[in-house]
Amino acid sequence: MAASTKLKKNNAVKTEEPSPFSPAQIKKFVDEVKAEFFKIVWPDKKTTLGLTGIVVTLTVVLALYLGSVDLLLGKVISMFLNH
Repeated sequence: MAASTKLKKNNAVKTEEPSPFSPAQIKKFVDEVKAEFFKIVWPDKKTTLGLTGIVVTLTVVLALYLGSVDLLLGKVISMFLNH
């Protein structure tokens, strides 16, 4: 039993990984990030502007809807509280 425990401790020491903050590991990480960055497919200008327009339009519509619901509920509640 003691020999088995000793073997496990020795194996744990041999399989130690280098620190992720070592210069070699940092360089490896930066190189991997660069490689992934070049795989990105960017949309063209027309698609970007179209999707941005949709987002802005939906934001305005939802803001108007939520604002009107808030105003209506505020008036209804104030009517009940005042009477």
